[in-house]
Amino acid sequence: MSFTACARLTRARMLLPLTRTRFAAAGPRVLAQRPSTNAVAGFSTRSAGLRMPAGDPHDPHHEESFEEFTARYEKEFENVQDVFELQRNLNNAFAYDLVPSTSVIEAALRAARRVNDYPTAVRVFEGIAAKVENKGQYDEYLKELQPLREELGVNLKEQMYPETADSGRLGST
Repeated sequence: MSFTACARLTRARMLLPLTRTRFAAAGPRVLAQRPSTNAVAGFSTRSAGLRMPAGDPHDPHHEESFEEFTARYEKEFENVQDVFELQRNLNNAFAYDLVPSTSVIEAALRAARRVNDYPTAVRVFEGIAAKVENKGQYDEYLKELQPLREELGVNLKEQMYPETADSGRLGST
């Protein structure tokens, strides 16, 4: 079996439980919102027991707080077992309209070290640079994460390629 076929099979197995869970969770809610069209008198598909409680984190309309977001992604990065999961979690974390906290970044860097993926560790800092509003915020992240960077031996792209640092996304403000 080729590597590509194995990768597709692995991804399909990883996504299958998520798909089942997503459909199973959506099923009762959809039935609870739909009016009954059953011809049997007195039978209704509506039930008060099928409604999700207010503030349920599994509710798709639940507003997740920054603390819940941080805790969720710290846990996700602690459970990473391969490069695919690491990069998927990073893409998901950076897709939100916020910059992840330093504890999430720290968990991501430790996960990158655990799966031995140095390029992704360097790219984490490029992601931070792209998400922050100005250079001052980026410098604060670098200052906060400096001990961890030294511990793990992660260099910045600006350090490795100083000639391209001037053409970066960050402004001088």
